[in-house]
Amino acid sequence: MTKADIKSIKQLLATPKNIVIVPHKNPDGDAIGSTLALYHYLKKYNHNATVMVPNDYPDFLKWIPGSEHILKHDTETEACEMLINAADIIFTLDFNAFHRTGNMETVLTESKAMKIMIDHHQSPDDYAAFVFSDVNMSSTCEMIYHFIDMLGDTNAIDANIATCIYVGIMTDTGSFRFPSTTSKTHQIIANLIEKGANNAEIHNNVYDTNSYERLQLLGCALSNLKVIPEARTAYITLSQDELNQFNYKKGDTEGVVNYGLSLKNIVLAAIFIEDKKEGIIKISLRSKGSFSVNEFSRAHFNGGGHTNAAGGRSELCLKETVEKFISILPRYNKALNDD
Repeated sequence: MTKADIKSIKQLLATPKNIVIVPHKNPDGDAIGSTLALYHYLKKYNHNATVMVPNDYPDFLKWIPGSEHILKHDTETEACEMLINAADIIFTLDFNAFHRTGNMETVLTESKAMKIMIDHHQSPDDYAAFVFSDVNMSSTCEMIYHFIDMLGDTNAIDANIATCIYVGIMTDTGSFRFPSTTSKTHQIIANLIEKGANNAEIHNNVYDTNSYERLQLLGCALSNLKVIPEARTAYITLSQDELNQFNYKKGDTEGVVNYGLSLKNIVLAAIFIEDKKEGIIKISLRSKGSFSVNEFSRAHFNGGGHTNAAGGRSELCLKETVEKFISILPRYNKALNDD
């Protein structure tokens, strides 16, 4: 984002505007944290700001300051689309293509509002007037901090904004252990704590509030874990029946794929989750080193993301999806074993 872009955005935000802030479908900690951080920031300057999500998000994120004001497009469609149609500015956070918003794609595409993209995923679409895109950033939340800094306004960051940003950086860096975590990331985290983010409380709220059923589901997932040694690959499956057995709630499978990646000598891990309501198999992929699950997912599973973390989907049944995955792996054996 250039100095000229920042100057233009400052002018746009100089007077109160109708602003809509949107993350991707099935929003995670970075999506919710970044949208709410920006929401709190804009409210300080009397903007009529609204966060709206395409669909519901995990309960372990519903304590975040401002979450009670979030609108859900799938259940409050008319109200959301009225706000989109009346918006002067639409911020799109943590995604870079409108299809990532599910059923919101059409209304966002047709909106005449000024679009501003803040995102750290690869290959952004060309829909925004202003684009802040950086694949080297740990998270969109870290980018929100930099965005406020570029506006020359970090003094406006209070405990609520700091908390929201901390959540997204923490979750998207795997509690600061992924390679995208830089010294600058840690400097920002230190600043957020100084601004009032309670790191211990945030971690507890996100990671230490498991239900008995969620842990039972984790046990089921781990019992389904399979390893393909020659491809240095591990994968997990969860059928709809297994999800139902343990009263699955949105967010219950968050992070489960990382158990496969934690195995010694494993470079690629996947989890395949059956979703009979949507008629698809949801896929999460993780990798170590230079093996790109972003490229792998784009090539074979209609997805994408980052080099070491990506998602995808399959319209085959669960068994056929896993068979397809296994059949593809020999093409990548050299890359997986050279890494």
